[in-house]
Amino acid sequence: MNGRMVWSAVALASVALCVGAVTTESAYAENQVLVLEDFQGKEADGFPSSWDHENQRSHSKGRDAYKVQTENGVNFLSAKDAGQRIKKKKIDWDPKAYPVLTWRWRLLKAPAGTDQIAAIYASLDTDLMFIPVFTKYVWSGTKPEGTLTEGGMFSGSEIVMQSGTKDVGQWFEERVNVYEDFKRLHQHEPAPKAWGISIIAAPGVEIDFGSLVASPAK
Repeated sequence: MNGRMVWSAVALASVALCVGAVTTESAYAENQVLVLEDFQGKEADGFPSSWDHENQRSHSKGRDAYKVQTENGVNFLSAKDAGQRIKKKKIDWDPKAYPVLTWRWRLLKAPAGTDQIAAIYASLDTDLMFIPVFTKYVWSGTKPEGTLTEGGMFSGSEIVMQSGTKDVGQWFEERVNVYEDFKRLHQHEPAPKAWGISIIAAPGVEIDFGSLVASPAK
């Protein structure tokens, strides 16, 4: 269902240079990669361009929590003490043609006992009330890797990708087939175009997110 690996500094820099060479939401002609987000754009306060904050009552706190940063020439999203979700919609992404979602993340700090440290939401459809139908890929501080929690009427299904906090400071890459996960968990085909993606980090957590890339199944 998923794959992962620790990124070395050399490998990370090499891949990031390739990702940075293309425009977000554009495809590589040669290897059929669709870059959903590479965090090349940011607003004056550092908040990522083309993203929305979901909790308007704490809008300023959310903008302070998520900032685009650069390390060794590589852009990434830094989340510090967020506790709130940000979302990117209007992505020209056909999940059936590009079902494999890849991203990287690096945990820097998490309070002891935190269940859901951070998560990536892949929203491939909406219900009859236009509420996004999503699968949530989680870094958990308490649940074992591979744990699946079925969603309900107002919550999405969750899959634990990383567990614990022993690997603080290391980049990990995740690779999931969001199309197959969606069909298996939600029991129907997703929409022809995905609704969007979202990111969340828990209160007290410091974590970095790298580029999100979609590709065909191999």
